[in-house]
Amino acid sequence: MSDKKIKVGLWGIGRAGWGMHTEEIQQFKDEFEIVAGCDIDLSRAEKLAERFPGAKAYSDGEAFLSDPEIELVSVAVRSAQHIDYAIRALNAGKYVFLEKPVALSSAALDKLEVAMKEHPGKLFFRHNRRFEPAFNHVREIIASGILGNVYEIKLCRHNFQYRADWQAIVECGGGQLNNWGPHLVDHALQLLESPVADIWSDLKNINGLGDAEDTVKMIFRGENGRIVDVEISGAVALSAPVYAVYGDRGSLICEDEQDIRLRYLAPEFARTDAVASADTPPLTGSFGWRPNWKWIRKTIMVEPANQWNTECIYHHVYLAIREGVKFPITAEEAFAVVRATEKIKLQNPAFAQKFDEFGK
Repeated sequence: MSDKKIKVGLWGIGRAGWGMHTEEIQQFKDEFEIVAGCDIDLSRAEKLAERFPGAKAYSDGEAFLSDPEIELVSVAVRSAQHIDYAIRALNAGKYVFLEKPVALSSAALDKLEVAMKEHPGKLFFRHNRRFEPAFNHVREIIASGILGNVYEIKLCRHNFQYRADWQAIVECGGGQLNNWGPHLVDHALQLLESPVADIWSDLKNINGLGDAEDTVKMIFRGENGRIVDVEISGAVALSAPVYAVYGDRGSLICEDEQDIRLRYLAPEFARTDAVASADTPPLTGSFGWRPNWKWIRKTIMVEPANQWNTECIYHHVYLAIREGVKFPITAEEAFAVVRATEKIKLQNPAFAQKFDEFGK
């Protein structure tokens, strides 16, 4: 067994800890080893120990953090507990991999910042959708310039459900803003390629069986004039494309993160330097300048050049800890997501009081 392996303790053996973190860690067996699990339900930690022979099972957080074998604590508890558990793990001298949402408010974020400064280089943020292949490929296409000046981008995550677990309850840190929200707010901030000028938002509970929002509309406008329009909903029966990008030379549509459809003007086609006229137009053929367009149309598979995928984030944690490679999600970027999310919460009075009560 290589002594370079990072020994992991999973704190929270729920859907994320059991079904996501373990599967991702298993892909990098030469880099990580699960040595412990901790959950308020001891039977869950024991089930983890059965799955990973040699791992210890804990239900007491202090005993878990006192385990000298644990080098990295992956915090996968409920959203409202993220800050407290991350700070406790940092103060115990552990590296910490913190699930999203990083925090539920800027007040909570301030506490985390203090701990992070006391333990520099120890905290990593699990914004795993930053590694999503479609997101990375779309960014590559935008950067290539074939769509021209990109003025609007639409991001959607739609489904139709009656959600009834803790993710539907504000007190537990539920709601779409804390579930899909951190991913798409992060995407929006990255795709703006500009400081945010303003944000408009609207929150609703349409199908959710708790008191949290299940439908979110957010519009980010950058100082560069670009708009990113974001929709997240559990009340849409016919889903919109997950990505749509509009530029002054073309557009792209990505329906389902699998393929990208493109239509854009050939590079050699130049826009006319003619200007509009106030003269009386002719009776026919006068609804716009119609040159001999040369369009390029294609559908391509989602295959970003960096070959990233949402399950490779643990590898990047390894590279940061063992080899000193900069982790792709900076603290500033993760904190910007929290602050933008808080602004959105406060813009919606029907939800703002609930968020304020349980977000600190």
